[in-house]
Amino acid sequence: MMSPKPVEIICTACGREALLVREPVYDGLRKTGEVLKCSACGHVYADEGEIHFKTGEVPKVFDESDREHRPEVFEAGETERLCRHCAHYVVNPFMQWCGVHHREVEATDTCDDFEPRPEDGDGDQLPGGKAPLLS
Repeated sequence: MMSPKPVEIICTACGREALLVREPVYDGLRKTGEVLKCSACGHVYADEGEIHFKTGEVPKVFDESDREHRPEVFEAGETERLCRHCAHYVVNPFMQWCGVHHREVEATDTCDDFEPRPEDGDGDQLPGGKAPLLS
């Protein structure tokens, strides 16, 4: 894939940081060339050799010590009693359903009637580790 042509320049006429405007020149319906202009002052360049493109160097402001540490939102074992892990949690493409209370629920809801989903021999909960589908 070709890299795009640079567009950020430092204009030699006005001295400002600006964008390079590439306007096509046509002879009838045939493109014959491009006019290169400064977007700030309109200075026309004869060719790309005259243009001072901005360098791609970005100042290094932050380092690893500035990066946030991953927050611990839940305490250990806090997410084990969520509806998504319950034996009565039923999912279909349109809703999530509680088989005990016969009402629509969210995966992060909890209740006092929680029962862990039965595990198969491999330690997975049901086929594929998913809740049963509502038919």
